[in-house]
Amino acid sequence: MGKVVLDVSVSLDGFIAGPDGDLERVHAWMFAETDPAGINRGLVEEFFETTGASVMGRGMWDAVDGPNGWGPNGWTHLDGTVLPLPVFVLTHEKREAVTRGKTTFTFVADDIESVLERAKAAAGERDVVLQGANIARQYLETGLLDEIQLHLVPVLLGDGVRLFERSEAGHVEMERTEVLEASGVTHLRFRVVG
Repeated sequence: MGKVVLDVSVSLDGFIAGPDGDLERVHAWMFAETDPAGINRGLVEEFFETTGASVMGRGMWDAVDGPNGWGPNGWTHLDGTVLPLPVFVLTHEKREAVTRGKTTFTFVADDIESVLERAKAAAGERDVVLQGANIARQYLETGLLDEIQLHLVPVLLGDGVRLFERSEAGHVEMERTEVLEASGVTHLRFRVVG
């Protein structure tokens, strides 16, 4: 069975998106032309190979659906391949599912445990990736998060969407399992210990 993973790019001052939900600067490493060792590209490839489903909150959906979002094709690989990835959007609002390309966004008004079970069933042996600060905080607080992969970008955004703001998780120990220095970003992987 796959893991429950938070895989997120973050600025040095802890923001996963800039003002107005702008994701461009923190994700620029993914599209950079300069990656001599191929580390960034390798991690993106690994992400697409190991991800079977995603859970996001309404705020992340708004960013994905907005002008700087994923566009009409949904979840798209860097080479332009459109991927058939199920995404579960945790929301209080009842909505019909939305399909973009091969990505189906299912809006679920349920508790986070039930949504995770649906995502795990859809993912099979692959990982369930969490997207968005609020979702990450909720799964961390309930002890359902297995791993955090941070892509630390050398920029101070000053404002935006902060990762782990107002978390009630208390003291949570992490075990660092990987550090990779790459062009324009440092990749850090942690196992949630408790």
